[in-house]
Amino acid sequence: MLTLFVLNLLLHFAMQASSPLDQVFQYIDDHQDDYIQHLKEWIAIQSESGNPTKRHEVIQMIQTLGKTINRLGGSVELTELGKEQLPNGKMIPLPPVVLGELGKDPNKTTVCIYGHVDVQPARIEDGWVTDPYVLTEKDGNLYGRGSSDDKGPVLAWLHAIEAFQALKQELPVNLKFIFEGMEESGSRGLDELLRQKNDTFFSNVDYIVISDSGWLSKKPALTYGTRGLCDFFVEVQCANQDLHSGLYGGSVHEAMTDLIALLDSLVNSTGHILIPGINADVAPLTDEELHLYEAIEFNLEYFKHTIGTTELLHKTKEDVLLHRWRFPSLSIHGIEGAFSGPGSKTVIPAKVTGKFSIRLVPNMDPEKLSNQVTTYLNRVFEERGSPNKLRITLQSGSKAWVTDVRDKQYDAGRRAIRKVFGVEAEMIREGGSIPVARTLQHTTQRSVIMLPICGSDDAIHSQNEKLSRGNYINGTKLFAAYLDEISQL
Repeated sequence: MLTLFVLNLLLHFAMQASSPLDQVFQYIDDHQDDYIQHLKEWIAIQSESGNPTKRHEVIQMIQTLGKTINRLGGSVELTELGKEQLPNGKMIPLPPVVLGELGKDPNKTTVCIYGHVDVQPARIEDGWVTDPYVLTEKDGNLYGRGSSDDKGPVLAWLHAIEAFQALKQELPVNLKFIFEGMEESGSRGLDELLRQKNDTFFSNVDYIVISDSGWLSKKPALTYGTRGLCDFFVEVQCANQDLHSGLYGGSVHEAMTDLIALLDSLVNSTGHILIPGINADVAPLTDEELHLYEAIEFNLEYFKHTIGTTELLHKTKEDVLLHRWRFPSLSIHGIEGAFSGPGSKTVIPAKVTGKFSIRLVPNMDPEKLSNQVTTYLNRVFEERGSPNKLRITLQSGSKAWVTDVRDKQYDAGRRAIRKVFGVEAEMIREGGSIPVARTLQHTTQRSVIMLPICGSDDAIHSQNEKLSRGNYINGTKLFAAYLDEISQL
């Protein structure tokens, strides 16, 4: 009994000697198994926003998230966005958006956290080594769809808040939450909602933080830019039905032949986009910005090994990163309407649709780019002299986002990373598109930071998506440290 008393006394004095934030860190370490169990419960909800048959699970996930915020003492409004019309004409509800609030102290900084809880489709037959909807820990990694994109990071924020509360520590900031269930399907309705709420929900927000991205290497990173995206469909039709190549081959202008020529005219073998004028609006690269790339750890040989290729389009670290993040790129994704099954089928398809996208960088405009693409492809098609029908459509378009790394919120992020990981943060961009970052910055005119906790090899959107236990737990600490640092600005 005496020994137990002495141990409790020593623990009491140890707690007294450590800083409040160190106590939060210790609490997070002590409860990591609870956090993993919580993530397991969330992963089991198959919240695939792009699958209409699973819309009820997306809504269930949103409701579960709202209840979790309620348990933390926050207020929650599940804001309805209306309905979505499917291609067959059926109407289904859009998932509501969680607008939450925790704390209203006028003397404190107010931070708004954005995240999403919908996921990409996942099936074990796609090549998963585990059931994608059963969180499985293996070799220190937590495998499951949504573990890193974005359920793990969203939960890490909520666990960081709970750690302060469990230790009866006052939260260093007021918090607001925007959590959605349609990010993987274009965030339908979100932009309009944000504009509507700008004068109310955002009126007292000082900073906005997003954790929906990843690191470049094993070093923690802060993300200060993403590319925009334009999706294009190019449709060519030569007949009103598919044709037998033995009966019609050699006598008709084939749609597939035209389409292949059009797609081939878009980009050359070195990755250079052939559409005239496309680079005219690209923001000039400054020496100050280029210097950021020099400090980044990025191993070209390891990068080639991880994706299974022997050669890249560019030879230096800086050039590869610049063309992944800083310059526009064009990728061809597929052809709809053509035979793609196993075996041979000697058919001439009546109509085929090519799909390609262009990643935009700062100063590029989707509408202007669409006009450039349409003018160019119409000219190429005219030069072919084909009588077939051509239709070019822009499916969706979003601008790039970039912010100033000298923003004091980034200073707070750097300090938080040093405190948790003991290293300097890498300042990186994302080659992908996260349109909400630009929307939030443009609409609210507030400082926006992307504070990722996911690793570079987490296979986001791919088979065997994972989040390491270390990143999940240390990421929870990072969020706690960030809240502490941002409160001192």
